[in-house]
Amino acid sequence: MNKDAKIYIAGHRGLVGSAILKNLKEKGYSNFVLRTHKELDLKNSLEVADFFEKEKPEYVFLAAAKVGGIVANNTYRAEFIYDNLMIQNNVIHQSYVHRVKKLLFLGSTCIYPKNCPQPMKEEYLLTDTLEYTNEPYAIAKIAGIKMCESYNLQYGTNFIAVQPTNLYGPNDNFDLEKSHVLPALIRKMHLGKALENDDWETLKADLNKLPIEGINGESSKSEILTMLTKYGIQKSSISNLESPISVEIWGSGKPMREFLWSEDMADACVHLMENVNFKETYQDSESEIRNTHINIGTGKEVSIAELAKTVKEAVGFKGDLFFNENKPDGTMRKLTDSSKLARLGWKYKVELGEGIERMYGWYCE
Repeated sequence: MNKDAKIYIAGHRGLVGSAILKNLKEKGYSNFVLRTHKELDLKNSLEVADFFEKEKPEYVFLAAAKVGGIVANNTYRAEFIYDNLMIQNNVIHQSYVHRVKKLLFLGSTCIYPKNCPQPMKEEYLLTDTLEYTNEPYAIAKIAGIKMCESYNLQYGTNFIAVQPTNLYGPNDNFDLEKSHVLPALIRKMHLGKALENDDWETLKADLNKLPIEGINGESSKSEILTMLTKYGIQKSSISNLESPISVEIWGSGKPMREFLWSEDMADACVHLMENVNFKETYQDSESEIRNTHINIGTGKEVSIAELAKTVKEAVGFKGDLFFNENKPDGTMRKLTDSSKLARLGWKYKVELGEGIERMYGWYCE
């Protein structure tokens, strides 16, 4: 990419999109075309077609998506498959119609089977049943991968699909109704710490910034405590603790997860956009071209229990961690094999402990 190339980042305010924008700016790129959701509804085919006709971007990062944790994925199943299919279909197709030089599509490692061999290689796609709770979202992402692959094979486009592991970092989603595990843990323990310190100023400031089910800092203490209890931030049943507050965590704590700092993910995306073309994502000798997507991860995993303890230490919460085994665990392991990405010249930099401390610092600010 030339430094003055016109670049469209779909989802530039989100976790990944904002990190990609920051990375590109740091590398000297300056010609961006950006739209908020209010300015451009990517589910609307006519709006997307008009946007591409008017702006004619040369490079596209497709980081816009409807995302969430286990609860959101399982509750809003229709929305997760419809919204994501519409966003992908519109942006990828218009990128073809308007001769975009290269597109990078962001997927997710939930595309792999529930009982996938570990670590997960690209070739394991579509070899078994998906995890039920996020099946609609996963199917949408698989469709996006195959759409990029199919357009490349039929039309000669240069569209690359990447599958990041669990991401975290600045601009993450801390909405306890919809967030992923790491930002949820950080916020719950932040609120728990404030509660154990009887720090109502911090509690109210947090809720004013991001209300939970309509409860904000102006709500009564009784309403706030009731809401916190609903989300598992409450008086502990263990009496010999330094703190009387406990934080509930869904599941047994045994599932293993891999986490990647969002700014590392952005760096990988920009590296691929600058240096890798579709033809380098598969072997020329293959009679059937498939599984051309690229995993992006660290190759390291941690249990949810270990993760919770690391967050607890970073936040300074002293209370009890209660693992509610009546709640779903999700897939037990989701470790990526990122050897393909390594062959293409990229490796992560930020370790998990450092990343959690950075993320909590960002959240507090």
